[in-house]
Amino acid sequence: MKFRACARLVAAAVVASAMLVAAPAHADEEVAAFYKSKTVTMVVATASGGGVDLIGRLVARHLQNHIPGKPVIVVQNMPGAGGVQMANNLFNAAARDGTVIGAPLNGMPTSPLLAPKISRFDPTQFHWLGSMYRSNNVAYVWHQAPVQSLDDLKSKEAIIGTAGPGSGSYDLSVLSREVLGLKYRLVRGYKSSTDINLAMERGEIHAQIVGWDSLKAQRPEWVRDKTITVIGHFSLEDPLELRPFARIVDLAQTDDDRQALRLVLARQAHGRPYFLPPETPAARVSALRRAFDATMRDPAFVADAAAMKVDIDPMTGEAVQALVGQVHRTTPAAVVERVRKLMEAP
Repeated sequence: MKFRACARLVAAAVVASAMLVAAPAHADEEVAAFYKSKTVTMVVATASGGGVDLIGRLVARHLQNHIPGKPVIVVQNMPGAGGVQMANNLFNAAARDGTVIGAPLNGMPTSPLLAPKISRFDPTQFHWLGSMYRSNNVAYVWHQAPVQSLDDLKSKEAIIGTAGPGSGSYDLSVLSREVLGLKYRLVRGYKSSTDINLAMERGEIHAQIVGWDSLKAQRPEWVRDKTITVIGHFSLEDPLELRPFARIVDLAQTDDDRQALRLVLARQAHGRPYFLPPETPAARVSALRRAFDATMRDPAFVADAAAMKVDIDPMTGEAVQALVGQVHRTTPAAVVERVRKLMEAP
């Protein structure tokens, strides 16, 4: 009797183990069946031609090869309100079946804290797929601009082009002006960093703040030929490649100032992220996260990124999800209120 009971327990354990193995396989089959012959839309939060758009198209081109069922990914541009328009759309109106992927500006996860009047979404409810790299913003000026250094900007005015609240160019230039005392005069309403660069060439503006990798992807010759002057960077970590330039956050004089900067610079840890709308089925979220991770390791993708001079330093979807949640849970309310008032000032 004891032998029979033991045998039954062993048999039950074998069946349970087989079910655990079969469940993921069955889920993968269902995901592949769903995506077969489907078209997935990647919605980019800027106009075409900018760094976010170029890198989003690069990711889309390779990501489709790693999704079960191999759907085709097409890119759609939805600029507006510093990327908030796209986030609002994907949170409130887009399909929630895994056929829509968001490619936001990296400031989007903090927009509900800093621009609550226009942000109609909760970034903690998005399903984050991962991030291609940790971003670092740089401030640069045209080579003929009246300001050619960080010291110049303390006493001379530079006209800077921005997309609007939520974009790095806007939020960091406001903080630089109001917290650090740098003399930026903002011109808002540009659709992308490409438009801002064209305005700089026309002499309409002097400066821009943008991700270092986006700058290298869009205009590597500007850096090489010194068509622009990089006057500083906003990294908290002081990465090796940016050490020749001044670290702008070192201008902060008080702990309150440093906390305000850290809130806005948290977006740089998000880097270049991608996400799915809320309520996307869990099996598809898991499959797309694995597909994103595989894309980041794909030799063909790595080679294409290297050709664009874009570094790869990925974060998993789970890591991005945790980081977004942490910023919203742990940032002191007084810091949020101070920075929000600065962002909302005319």
